[in-house]
Amino acid sequence: MDTRTLISGLLGGIVYWLLGALFYAFLLADLFESLSGSATGVSRAPEEMVWWALVLGNLLMGLGLAYIMNNWAKISTLVAGVKAGALIGLLLALGYDLVWYATTNLIQLPGVFLDVATFAVMSAGSGAVIGWWLGRSARA
Repeated sequence: MDTRTLISGLLGGIVYWLLGALFYAFLLADLFESLSGSATGVSRAPEEMVWWALVLGNLLMGLGLAYIMNNWAKISTLVAGVKAGALIGLLLALGYDLVWYATTNLIQLPGVFLDVATFAVMSAGSGAVIGWWLGRSARA
């Protein structure tokens, strides 16, 4: 993995983490709670969170998106990053959430669509930063 991919991926991971906190812990927390399935006791309280895994997971999502954008899609603008990030995030979340919905009692169907939209927006934001960095570092 080259330096451009690594740096843009780390930046993208930070954006994933910040937007995830904003949406899942603050703005949409009550709505997601109301759309949970019949399973109980599955969400951790903030003091019970496994923070290293949360941080690492977000960084790896950023690195994965950056790898796709730099090595396969050759994205080098903010706008292209937004578009690719939104589409990649939408498809991945839709696939994952539908399997999750089909096999668990963790979420109701409307919650699936809310989660897909939320993750697509997060991926668009991460993609924007990744695309911007890749374009910036290509000119440097």
